[in-house]
Amino acid sequence: MSNRNVTLRLLDKADKEILKLPRSVKGAVYDFQHKFRDHPETGGLRLKQLQGYDKLWSARVSDDYRALLLRLAADDWLIVSVRHRKDVYDRLAYAVNRVTGGIEYVNLQVVEEQVLAERLPPSEPAAPAPQAPVVPVPLFTRWTEQQLTELGVAASLVPLIHALTTEDQLLGLIEHAPQLTGEVLLALHDGTPYDEVLEQVTAPVAAPEPVDTDDFQAAVERPATIVTTTDEALREALEGGNFGRWKVFLHPTQAKLVTRDYNGPARVGGGPGTGKTIVALHRVRHLVQQLHAGHDKPILLTTFNKNLAAELRSRLLELGGEELLARVEISHVDQLALRVVREAEPGSRKQTLDDAQAVREWRTMLAELNETGWDAEFLHEEWTQVVLGQAITSRTDYFRARRAGRGKNVTRAERAEIWQLAEQFSQRLDRLGRQTWDQVAERAARLETQREQRIRSIERQRDEAGGLDNIHMQAGSGGWLRYRYRHIVVDEAQDLHPAHWKMLRAMVARGGNDIFLVGDTHQRIYKNQVTLGSLGVNIRGRSAKLRLSYRTTRQILRSALEVLSQETYDDLDGSTETLAGYRSVLSGGSPGLHGCTDWEAERDAIADLIESWGDIPPEQIAICVPTNAMASEMGSTLARRGIRPVEIGSDGPRGDAGVHIGTMYRFKGLEYQRMVIAGVSDGLIPREAVNRYRAEDPVRYRREVQRARSLLFVATTRTRDSLDIFWHGQPSPFLHPLIAAKR
Repeated sequence: MSNRNVTLRLLDKADKEILKLPRSVKGAVYDFQHKFRDHPETGGLRLKQLQGYDKLWSARVSDDYRALLLRLAADDWLIVSVRHRKDVYDRLAYAVNRVTGGIEYVNLQVVEEQVLAERLPPSEPAAPAPQAPVVPVPLFTRWTEQQLTELGVAASLVPLIHALTTEDQLLGLIEHAPQLTGEVLLALHDGTPYDEVLEQVTAPVAAPEPVDTDDFQAAVERPATIVTTTDEALREALEGGNFGRWKVFLHPTQAKLVTRDYNGPARVGGGPGTGKTIVALHRVRHLVQQLHAGHDKPILLTTFNKNLAAELRSRLLELGGEELLARVEISHVDQLALRVVREAEPGSRKQTLDDAQAVREWRTMLAELNETGWDAEFLHEEWTQVVLGQAITSRTDYFRARRAGRGKNVTRAERAEIWQLAEQFSQRLDRLGRQTWDQVAERAARLETQREQRIRSIERQRDEAGGLDNIHMQAGSGGWLRYRYRHIVVDEAQDLHPAHWKMLRAMVARGGNDIFLVGDTHQRIYKNQVTLGSLGVNIRGRSAKLRLSYRTTRQILRSALEVLSQETYDDLDGSTETLAGYRSVLSGGSPGLHGCTDWEAERDAIADLIESWGDIPPEQIAICVPTNAMASEMGSTLARRGIRPVEIGSDGPRGDAGVHIGTMYRFKGLEYQRMVIAGVSDGLIPREAVNRYRAEDPVRYRREVQRARSLLFVATTRTRDSLDIFWHGQPSPFLHPLIAAKR
């Protein structure tokens, strides 16, 4: 056994390099790290300093591969690369970044040879008549060396960056460059002004203190040097897929959001694939680590549906095991509300209806009343968004209620009619032993608000009594009251109902680190529009945005953003939200666009495409459709062609290996290698019925169109490698910019 305390770390990006190595070499890396920690100078490792470098050493991993290591201190080492032995003497560069204070490593020779080297096509056509040569224009000559390094670009790469002339070269360089260098260059290339890049990309990861570029020991401890040190973490990074890697390597911006102390509710926004859920999970772990020992569950992790809650539980278990889960309650918000109501009304066992079932009940009631002047969907939304959303209990209060964003104006006489119909509907549900989820949420919000009021009253009594508890008051309240949670973390916050927020606000004491929420209103798939400040969740001054997509390629991202068009979206607090600066460092093929004559031909074309993909695991392929009926028909076509379909229900995929098929609502929070979106036809997306609102209720029309765009946006951003969009007849108007760009 070694009697020394040798630290061996792995630099971010080195793990990606190791992932590409043969399996036997990856196994040798595991063996190497054990041997090195025990006896770095043992003869078999052949540890030696590379000539011409003061800190760079090499050590034997296998017969053909060597680890390149920075010696940070006597017994503190950092693996920066694992290379074939013939590549060990490439021209290499390492430094402490003067802006972030993090350690960066670059193989300059690889960049020069693989990115900048001129390559001739495999066969040269006949030489054309002599013409004046076209001189390519460098991409980054507008910015000086000083400007680039002030943005955090690796100084060793600046001469090569000034030689780049094509986007392909840029993307090739980014594969080998430090992370911040890639982000800065992409932002500049995409047209972001220098000052905005400085503010949005560089400033969030800049070191708070002056940086000593010679102090590598201090540099390795900064968030900008993303490393791992344990065997388990290394294995997660190399074998755990994308989530396994994110369990170990967080972007410095994400890490700061995870560990920061907030003096009230805080919000993290960002486009799809930017790691919002990962930040939420790491935030939960960070909060648990601050707790005193115990067996209670003072932290709530919640989201808007059962499927996503199950996924959060699975990921949190991966992140921290049973020990972490033991201190966290994970529940989707409707389940939580139902539990609160059943605590207060233990004998009630009403059947709970979803929105579609509730609208059908409205239609049935209107038909029985022979009421033809009102639309069932409008009445259901008015009841849920205004009456239940504002906890209105009297006709007088409804007459006074604000209807901001509801669109169609209603007169006082019409309000009287709506109120009467809403009362009749509530009474009808009571008779039938039914309730809607919105009713449950509103009831839970009232119950929790009353509970909070009792707690605050007890606290006032205690303060007046000099810190002593009023035993009689406590006993009269039914027990020793306390807030249900110390911290609440919310994922997919944009899809919660106002009543959900009132309930959550009352469940946790107001103060530091009370509520932490992540979400993106561009991905809102339900009709719940809220202003958090009006509900007691004040996030002003405590909002941050993630801008880098880790999932979607630049090519797919451009198409997805075209789907959103020029729509404006709120930020959950009364202002507008944009995806300005949202970008990806990943590159791939452009989305495929496929027009077909009819729905049957479209289904067959999709089956042909899937068959052509060969060895792609079927569970890494998904088909998204507008309706449940189309999902069933698509599944039948695949089964007939020998391709196993797996339907995605409200609880997730209903089966094991097979191609996943579902409506757009089912794909929130999921991710695939290849994505097919089918039936993107005029009249289906958005649905034909939406057009009738264009003249009679323009506000509702815009809201419905925006929601349809958001659903399609969510679907287009579920994929990592490829996206194919199909339609029959006329394409959806949302596709017109994409089709025009292909011509």
